[in-house]
Amino acid sequence: MNRLRVRHVTGFHYEGDVTASYNEARMLPASSDGQLVLFSHLDITPHSALHHYTDYFGTRATAFEQLEQHHELALTADSLVEVRERPVNGDPIGWDALPALFDRSIALVESTRQTRLTMPPEEVAERARELGGSLPPAEAARAICDWVHEKVEYMSGVTGVHTTAAEAWQDQRGVCQDIAHLALGALRTAGIPARYVSGYLHPVPDAQIGETVAGESHAWVEWFDGGWRGYDPTNAIEIGDRHVIVGRGRDYTDVPPLRGVYAGPASSRLFVTVEITREA
Repeated sequence: MNRLRVRHVTGFHYEGDVTASYNEARMLPASSDGQLVLFSHLDITPHSALHHYTDYFGTRATAFEQLEQHHELALTADSLVEVRERPVNGDPIGWDALPALFDRSIALVESTRQTRLTMPPEEVAERARELGGSLPPAEAARAICDWVHEKVEYMSGVTGVHTTAAEAWQDQRGVCQDIAHLALGALRTAGIPARYVSGYLHPVPDAQIGETVAGESHAWVEWFDGGWRGYDPTNAIEIGDRHVIVGRGRDYTDVPPLRGVYAGPASSRLFVTVEITREA
């Protein structure tokens, strides 16, 4: 078990006066199997009235508007979370049993549909079909994710939030978001329901208690083969007590930390810092 404190600071510097902005944030984790939120708080500058709700996919969301003139919008999310090894509910099932489950679950049907960001190139789709045709669903899913991990090099700065799986595959380099989208596209091509997960990963497996390290928002996948099973294809590891879940969806567009619209100058600059401290 790890007790992790996460501080996520993000926002925009504007090049001039902003007269109004309307926003949504998804930066606070929720308690679930294997994860207990002891404390969470979102602070916004300039001060704004907040509306908290749980979205369609079960993610904690905060809507707010700022109608006073401002040059900067800053959000600070502080969370303290106990994370344990996550149990898997349900035994692995075979290919014949999966389609019958789709008729009873909208969530599973949605997790089989490709999006603009997850649509895989033919080379990836062909390999996914090969693995799906030779292995049971659980083994095929793991093999697909490991294959994507082997083929795509993690490199920051070469892609953006709007980069598609097909575009990332062209250079076979990208960040965790790109690797997750490629894995999702391949899993769905093979007929395995899969969803995008956003959160945080403590980057140091043997971190000392009280040590604060620089982190980042992270992304991984969950697939369904009788139960939802999490896997981190960027690092080729199962989801454990270093992963803090914030949100789930079909792809990144369902769970961005911050999005919105504003009235003001055309240019703005995003800033982001994440600090993670192991407290127990």
